[in-house]
Amino acid sequence: MNTADMNAKIAAGQGFIAALDQSGGSTPKALKGYGIEEGAWSNDEEMFGLIHDMRSRIIRSTAFTGDRVIGAILFERTMDGSVNGKPTPAALVEKGVVPFIKIDKGLEDEGFGGFGGVQMMKPMPELDDLLVRSKALGVFGTKERSVINSANRDGIAAIVAQQFEVGQQVLSHGMMPMIEPEVNIKSETRADCDAILLEETLKQLDALGADQQVMLKLSLPVEAGKFDALEQHPKVLRVVALSGGYKRPEACVELGKNRGIIASFSRALLEDLRHQMSDDEFDASLDEAIEAIYKASIA
Repeated sequence: MNTADMNAKIAAGQGFIAALDQSGGSTPKALKGYGIEEGAWSNDEEMFGLIHDMRSRIIRSTAFTGDRVIGAILFERTMDGSVNGKPTPAALVEKGVVPFIKIDKGLEDEGFGGFGGVQMMKPMPELDDLLVRSKALGVFGTKERSVINSANRDGIAAIVAQQFEVGQQVLSHGMMPMIEPEVNIKSETRADCDAILLEETLKQLDALGADQQVMLKLSLPVEAGKFDALEQHPKVLRVVALSGGYKRPEACVELGKNRGIIASFSRALLEDLRHQMSDDEFDASLDEAIEAIYKASIA
């Protein structure tokens, strides 16, 4: 697939985007869910080796193909690794799956910069170098996450502005930014967060250049169809949804209420996979998860 092929597949492909991008802070939890307890590694290199083995097993699986999984988001170390002797992005493209790279370096504490109720992205001083390297490996786009915890309009406006500022940097490298201002699904003001996020995102979309598009990765809204205007906006290539802590059955139900939005699930995709499974058991479990998320995404 060349860039135009990838763009077309993400724009109109039937399926969902797998999030295989757990990073430093979330890796021990992901490994524990996979059946590998803390203490099974003695340093970060061993820990990241174990999570790469898990991701490689997923990518190699007969269940993991571009027929249902149209894209996959990678952690930087996963991108730099290999699967079956090939660079990970190339292994994905060979299976018809469009590669993305997680570029954010974590979150600031809530209140950073004077903005309450949100967690901004930390600085990314080496982003240009990462984008050059990613593009050279055949990566199509990026993903960058920040978090909204309560309905503070100034904070949400700052989060969205920062996301689009980074998005412009990504676009300048000829790559597709997946903008992710996640609304915490446990927020007591979640519906108000959705409303403010919608308004601020529309403002930023309307300010994009004539030939520019972005992707959006959002928490599923409280009110079904709340983000229809984003899904239909000409500056949006695709809207995808994170599971946000929902178990897979509930995440799929919520996703199915929002037409046009597809999944980009992590925990909800991987929750039943275990290190101890035989390859046949692993493939069957992954196939079941992929099929459920696929059906919800095309509903």
